[in-house]
Amino acid sequence: MNEISAKPTRTQAGKIVAGKTVQQYIDEIPIWSDGTQLTKLPMTRMQWRIWSLAIAGKFFEGLVVFMTGVALPLIDRSFGLGAAQNSVVTAAALFGILIGATLLGGLADVFGRKRMFIAEMAIFAVFLIALTFAQSFIWLAICLFGIGMALGCDYPTAHVVISESVPSRGRGGLVLGAFAFQAVGAICGAGLGVLILSIYPAVDAWRYMFAAAILPAILVVIGRFFVCDSAHWLVSRGRMAEAATETHKLLRREPQYPKLVELIDPHHHEGEGKRIEPARGLSVLFDNAPHRRATFLASLPWFLQDLSTYGIGIFTPVILAATIGSAGTAQSVSGLVTKVQLSAKGTALLDVLLVVGVLVAILLVERAGRIRLQIIGFIGCAVGLGLAALSQDMAGTAQMTLLFAGFMLFNFMTNMGPNAQTYLLAGEVFPTHIRGYGAGFAASFAKIGAVATAFLFPFLLKGIGTQMLLVLLIISSLAGAVVTWIFRIETRGTLEDVSRVQPQV
Repeated sequence: MNEISAKPTRTQAGKIVAGKTVQQYIDEIPIWSDGTQLTKLPMTRMQWRIWSLAIAGKFFEGLVVFMTGVALPLIDRSFGLGAAQNSVVTAAALFGILIGATLLGGLADVFGRKRMFIAEMAIFAVFLIALTFAQSFIWLAICLFGIGMALGCDYPTAHVVISESVPSRGRGGLVLGAFAFQAVGAICGAGLGVLILSIYPAVDAWRYMFAAAILPAILVVIGRFFVCDSAHWLVSRGRMAEAATETHKLLRREPQYPKLVELIDPHHHEGEGKRIEPARGLSVLFDNAPHRRATFLASLPWFLQDLSTYGIGIFTPVILAATIGSAGTAQSVSGLVTKVQLSAKGTALLDVLLVVGVLVAILLVERAGRIRLQIIGFIGCAVGLGLAALSQDMAGTAQMTLLFAGFMLFNFMTNMGPNAQTYLLAGEVFPTHIRGYGAGFAASFAKIGAVATAFLFPFLLKGIGTQMLLVLLIISSLAGAVVTWIFRIETRGTLEDVSRVQPQV
């Protein structure tokens, strides 16, 4: 029978002389009973289960948010929406993400990672079911908001669940691998739209697009009941015996290693015997210089990145139509369906570069570092947007080629750089006891930019034109590179090491 212990051994001065931290156990390469040591650290079944269930939130975000852009013309026709109501539909889910990340994301620090991991997906499934039966614009907006609220909670929770369960070496790649499923979801959303319209070419086909995600969401809810809780969080709350038990569950393998789990508590100050009190409210993110610097790094570049990423992502078909003039006016149902199918195919083609970008980020993140990739990515986004802006001064094939080249470069660079790295940094740069609050605040602050973009983009396109709008997004991308450099904190290494860093503002 395997032994589990949570009793640390200390001298009278409080110095730790025996035992290991949770992360040290997770990072330890197994040594078998005959003395054989592995050359690399394999992931356990539980670690892979946690990762596979955590990717669902990012997948569903990409699916729902970007599929809303594809389905918008059908929803418009179904409910007879005006310009302002169209803006509400595109912004509702993003506004829900903003609220959910703030109000619900921090609850993972209070009630635990696993409880919120389950609750957020259950909320998502309930509102998704309600959305497919919505009979009015008001209920449509409420359901999209509720879906976004659940996905907002997932931003910090899923990231933290992964980060606190996997080895330090390779953590960045695993988190970004999960993040890549946002792009996979976006592609699937566009592809699903094309598929459903080819089978059922009707105005209310949008209901079936969203309904297709209901069963997968329910399966994810069930699956999340069968993961272990975060031992890091349990230690931060002083629940050492439970933390040792969950560490053992996390690291269960054949043959078993380690057989003995004896945890020490890194949250006690040596010589003082005092524990860091759990966070109580968002004010803790600004109560000292290191916390403020981490908050600014996690929030400001993410906000600037979301201005362009969601604007380009949601309104790519609209921008293409406004530039190339290929969409025309779809008066009949068949004309409308054809228009939606064409825009969905074009969007799916461009979204492939999102996947390629994040795959490159996975390969480079531990070598190049988060900060360097984020800065390079911001600059690359500005170049891509610049090409798209220049296309407005051309005509014919040259215009189309330059526009697509610009959007493709933008999609690649945003997912290699700021779209991926801001997500990664937000879940790493804060100490354990405020990690949920910090990541949640960063996500919600960023979504202010996404909501503003989704709501204002149609008006700005009409008011100032495509080229000037792209110029404004170029400025925001360059500002993101500058802000990243000013508040830079590199987070490679163990989460416990990152928590000890005390950068100066």
